[in-house]
Amino acid sequence: MLSTVTLKHIGRNNIFAKAVAATQTRSVHDLTLRRKTNQPLIKHGLGGRSTTNGQIATVFGCTGFLGRYVVNRLAKQGTQVVVAFRDPDEARHLKVTGDLGQIIPLEFDLRNRKQLTECVRHSDIVYNLIGRDYETKNFTYNDVHVEGSRALAEVCAETDVAKFIQVSALNASEDSTSQFLRTKALGEKAVREVIPDATIVRPGLMYGHEDRFLNRIGDADGWQYFANHGETKVRPVSVVDVAHALEIMLTADSAAGKTYELYGSKEYTFNQIFELAREITMQPLPFINVPDRLLKLAAAVMDKLPYNQMISPDLIERMTINDTRSPDALTFDDLYIKPADFEATAIHYLRRFRSNAVFDLPYEKGDGKIQKGVYHIID
Repeated sequence: MLSTVTLKHIGRNNIFAKAVAATQTRSVHDLTLRRKTNQPLIKHGLGGRSTTNGQIATVFGCTGFLGRYVVNRLAKQGTQVVVAFRDPDEARHLKVTGDLGQIIPLEFDLRNRKQLTECVRHSDIVYNLIGRDYETKNFTYNDVHVEGSRALAEVCAETDVAKFIQVSALNASEDSTSQFLRTKALGEKAVREVIPDATIVRPGLMYGHEDRFLNRIGDADGWQYFANHGETKVRPVSVVDVAHALEIMLTADSAAGKTYELYGSKEYTFNQIFELAREITMQPLPFINVPDRLLKLAAAVMDKLPYNQMISPDLIERMTINDTRSPDALTFDDLYIKPADFEATAIHYLRRFRSNAVFDLPYEKGDGKIQKGVYHIID
C-alpha cells in the first residue's frame, strides 16, 4: 500500500508532465513554412529585437530616407536583415537597429551580378528601395530605375526568392513628362516581366526627420522656391506609415502581385503647406516665385556643376505635377493602416526651426484626440 507522501509525489509528477505536454503541443496549423523551400520557420524567443522570427530579408537602398525606417521595423520584430550598401560609413548606423547577428551588412555594386546574388541567396523577401533624385556621370535614371531593377528581379528569380517588393513612386507613368517618373514606371514593368507576382509600392511625397521636404522648407531662410506658383497639389505621407506598410508585406502573402499607392489622407497645395509651416515655426518663411522656364534654365546650369545634389531640371518638372491616384491600386485601407494626419504631426519635424522664445509653445491642429489602433492580421 502506497504512503501519502508517495501519492503526493506521483500527483505532482503527473501535473508537471501535463504542463510540459501542454506547452510542447504542436499542430500543423502552428507551422509557418518558407515559400521557397517549404521548410518551417523556426522562431526563438518571445518577440522583439533580441529574438528571431525565422525570416531573412534583404533591403537594397537601406541607406536612404525610407530604408532606415524599413530596416528598423523589420529588425524590431526579429527579422534577420541583410543591409546592402555601397559606402560602409552610410550603413553603420543600421547596426544598432537589431541585436547581435541580426543585421548583416554586405557591399554590392548594381552592375555586379555575383555580389547581387550573394546579397539575396539566403533571403525570403527582397525590398528594392533604390532610387535617384538626380543623374550622375556613372548612373542615369534608366540605369538605376530600369536596368538596376531588372537585374535585381532576375537575380531573385534565379535564387528562388519568395517575395519581391519594388518601391516606385506615386505618379509613375510611361507617359510622364518627368524622366524620373517615366523610368520608375518602366522599372515596374521590367520587374513584372521577370517576377509577375512582385508587389509594387508607390509612396507619395514622404516627410520625416531626415526628409528633403519639410527640412527644406524650414531651413530655407528666404531662399526657398517652388514651381507652378506653389499651386501643385500633393498628398504628403509619413515615412513611418510607409515603412509600416512594407513591414506588413513581410508576412502578407495576399500582397503578391498587387500594386499599392500610399499617400496621405488630405490634399494640399505647396502654398497651403508653406502657410502651415509658418504657423508652426512662427517664422515668416518667404519663398521666391520664379517662372518655371527660368527655374529650369537655372537648374540646367547648376546640373552641370560637380557634386550638385540640390536641383535638377527634372526636379522642377516634378514640382509641377499634381498627385494623381490610380483607381485600380490598393491603399493604406487594404493594409488596415490609418495614415497619420499631416497637420497634426508636422509639429514634430518643424518645431526645431522655431526661435528659443517660442520653442515650447504648444500647437494644436484638428481634433487633437489620440485614436486607438485596431490590431489586424493580414494573410
